[in-house]
Order: sequence, then structure tokens, then C-alpha cells
Amino acid sequence: MHFACGQRRLWTGDRVYEVVGSTERFKGHIFRVVTDQVTMPGGAVAGRDVVRHVGAVGVVALDDDGRVVLVRQYRHPVGRYLWELPAGLIDVQGEGLAAAALRELAEEADLTAARVDLLVDMFTTPGCSDEMIRVFLARDLSEIPEHERHARTDEEADMQVDRVPLDEAVAMVFDGRITNGPAVGGLLAAARARDTGFTDLRPADAPLPPR
Repeated sequence: MHFACGQRRLWTGDRVYEVVGSTERFKGHIFRVVTDQVTMPGGAVAGRDVVRHVGAVGVVALDDDGRVVLVRQYRHPVGRYLWELPAGLIDVQGEGLAAAALRELAEEADLTAARVDLLVDMFTTPGCSDEMIRVFLARDLSEIPEHERHARTDEEADMQVDRVPLDEAVAMVFDGRITNGPAVGGLLAAARARDTGFTDLRPADAPLPPR
């Protein structure tokens, strides 16, 4: 929770941590890095380096044959290709989260979806970043006509797109072939949702958890 006075009081449910000062170290398009001075339970003040992130969305696209869409993309920070969900940043002004997820599905997998539900919300790296990703479940998929498809560039230019049975994708999580955090969480949540008949899904426009 942010206060306009320049100090922030962060409610954890058990105690209030107060940010009494903040220094910006870096500012970029996707994230900025700050050092917050935070009051601790004993009254001392400690510095905490934090990556403030714009946030992201992802989508588990499940087709009528029970297969999910996976994309294999190079990720420079870890120096390797990763199997992931179609996903991307919340970086279009005024765009809703479900609309952003559908945009990423179209851009990365050439698909649209007639049904979208909320699957799971995740803080990706809460030890150092406030990045949150909201993962949706997309069903009733349709192919985008070839002449209307998004032209992929940079790392996305050699992106591999595949459809994998959901149970096989879950097996890829447990045997170490899928290590991307949102993909791990999203696939396990999708398997659970399928096994319970999709009865516990929240609506796509459900409120975000507090940040």
C-alpha cells in the first residue's frame, strides 16, 4: 500500500513495516531498482534492495484435445532456452489483464480464445522483487489466419511453439524440463482445475491481491 506523503506503510497482516526512505538506483522500461529503508520489528532501520516491476500476464491455452501450448524461448539472464507459457509484460496503457494475456497468446502462438478464466496469481521473486504475474486459462482456441499473424522479432524470431498433453507438461515440470516459475505454477494449477472439473476458477476480472 502506497502513501502520497513519501512514506509507505506495508501491512503484512501481523505487523506494519514502515518505509522511511527510498533511493532509486536504476530506472528502465521494464523495472527500476530502489533501496528502501525499512523499520524492523525491534525498531532498527534496515536497507532492502527491491526490483520494482511493471508486472506480467501469462496464459495456459488448453485445446479440445487436452493439450497445452508451450513456447521455447531464449532467456539471456539464464543463458539458455526455456519452455514457457505464452506470456508478457503489462505495458500497454489502459489494457486489461485478460486482454493482455490474449494479446500475448496471439503474438506468441497465433491463437485466439473464446473463453478465458483466472487460473492463479503469483509473486515470481518476492525475496527481491514485487513482480506479480497473473496466469489465465484460455479455452475454445482458434487459429489466427496466417496473413493476420504477428511478426516475431529478436528472441521471439526463433521461438518454438508446441502443443503438449497437459499430463506430459506436468511430467516435464517434475523431471526438470520445465523450470520457468510461471509455467510451473500455471501448469500445475491447470491440471488441478481440470481434475476438479474447472469448478473453482475465478472470473478473469477478479481483483488483484494487494501489492
